[in-house]
Amino acid sequence: MTRTPPPVRPITLRDRDRSVTIDLSRTAIIVIDMQNDFCHPEGWLAHIGVDVGPAREMIAPLQNLLPGLRKQDVPVIWLNWGNRPDRMNLPPSVLHVYDPDGRSTGIGKPLPSNGAHVLEEGSWAAAVVDELKPEPNDIAVSKYRMSGFQDTELDSILRNLNVTTILFAGVNADQCVLCTLQDANFLGYDVIMLEDCSGTTSPDYCMAATLYNVRQCFGFVGDGKDILNAIGDSA
Repeated sequence: MTRTPPPVRPITLRDRDRSVTIDLSRTAIIVIDMQNDFCHPEGWLAHIGVDVGPAREMIAPLQNLLPGLRKQDVPVIWLNWGNRPDRMNLPPSVLHVYDPDGRSTGIGKPLPSNGAHVLEEGSWAAAVVDELKPEPNDIAVSKYRMSGFQDTELDSILRNLNVTTILFAGVNADQCVLCTLQDANFLGYDVIMLEDCSGTTSPDYCMAATLYNVRQCFGFVGDGKDILNAIGDSA
């Protein structure tokens, strides 16, 4: 049951005036909620009147970054909100969100545009947007709360992959991305939020506060282009 550690593959990134060196051999990227319900013009958020334009701005940076990470054998983990069809894993306080009167299009209910059930695992609504089609060797994890570590197998997967550093991307940066990043920090992982690959449909001050808190309390803020440049320099 011995496990031979892979050779260290360091790359160095910048976070403003700080230099951050990570080991690609022990790094994974978690892409959060880049799914139809949050990012597609016919998804749930768009249906309830949210402008999903800001959520779609991460598509192009991720299209550039993910192939480079895969070539370096960095695991790509898609963490999408995907509930049980019977919603038995959700408390009333979560079901209440966006369905305060019980008659609106809430979690698990069909979208008027195509009938897909909101945030339901296996549905179109919970699938990654077509522009970011996962590759066969990518890993998918469904979550049911703002944090992807709560009541999921995410921590076990990361530890089996021998991961110690996690790159974070996706939406919403001030909500599910931040909550998952915080829990990763609490569990002892080193965390980096990728600013160009993370965003939010919330007001601009929410993003500013998120970046401040990540730098101040939990880890570092990086850039996908910086990672690709560092990979090229180390090749």
